[in-house]
Amino acid sequence: MSRDIKRPTSGQSWCSWPSLALLMVVTLSLGPVTLAMRVTSSGPQTLQLAQGEQARVDCIYTPDPEDIGELDIEWSLVSPDTTKKDQLIISYSGRSKYLHGDPALTEGVDFAASDPSQGDASLSISSVDAAHAGTYQCKVKKSPGVDMHKVSLVVLERPSTPKCWVEGDEAVGQPVSLHCKSDQGSGPLQYEWRRESGGPIPPSVTQNSVLGELLINNHSVVLAGIYSCEVANAVGKERCRLNLQAIKPPNRAGVIAGTVCGCLLLIIIILIIIWLLVFRWERKRYEKELSNEIREDAPSPESRPASCNPSLQSKVAYSQLSQTHKHHPSSTSTSYTATKYDSRYGYVV
Repeated sequence: MSRDIKRPTSGQSWCSWPSLALLMVVTLSLGPVTLAMRVTSSGPQTLQLAQGEQARVDCIYTPDPEDIGELDIEWSLVSPDTTKKDQLIISYSGRSKYLHGDPALTEGVDFAASDPSQGDASLSISSVDAAHAGTYQCKVKKSPGVDMHKVSLVVLERPSTPKCWVEGDEAVGQPVSLHCKSDQGSGPLQYEWRRESGGPIPPSVTQNSVLGELLINNHSVVLAGIYSCEVANAVGKERCRLNLQAIKPPNRAGVIAGTVCGCLLLIIIILIIIWLLVFRWERKRYEKELSNEIREDAPSPESRPASCNPSLQSKVAYSQLSQTHKHHPSSTSTSYTATKYDSRYGYVV
């Protein structure tokens, strides 16, 4: 049994040898292929930190064995304006570290590793604030290799402890809304209301995560309880709590009866006051009329002699006696009547 075996022709074999030879010549002329300096950091390209936190901006590098030059590391704050130079912050050269630029910006800035020449050129900031926000560039150079790496640092403010309050009547059957507001904090701020007792918030209650509002259109006893509001952003969260009550409306019949009784009592009090005033006025008027009548009925006082002198009284009595004798001249017998002084009349009788 014979098999057909295909063999390359002499022409094909002759054509492949020159190509292989040319490749070998080029490889020998260029020398061995080398790998350049590489920054191998795998951290996030954007860091979001709260004010006051410690920051670590990664810059891990791997040099090539052929990189035999002096190691030079530079950290710069990239200017958002392309027409301006980047601001150099810290550098490492000749086994020494150097700080550059504004002291307010470089305060607390250092390399994370004690020896950056060991492959870790990461940057450390002890306490970040708004001035540290920006894009940082790590440049590692060791001739002939060089590589760069950029990381954006975003500094945010934690939300402050929010305030919780209730708007509207907490009576059953009435609309009521819960509000939550944080005065400080970098946006966007997200608000979320939770119910701490009595189960989850029912779907009929609407919630606004941007304004921090929880709206209850028809309040009921079932919805009463402790509620908490949490406000959060990318760097922190805070919360507040409140107690939502459910006040039952009062009995209308009792309210009406109480109102009527109160009105009647008020009318009675007013009538009593009016009666007292009239009684007092009538009493004064009666006393005034009585005093006038007493004055009219009183007799005028009798006239008294001009003098109470006894000698004058004797003279008056003698005069009267003389007149009596003159009117009775024909009387033969004379009778004398003893006279006496009467204190009621003030003279002798």
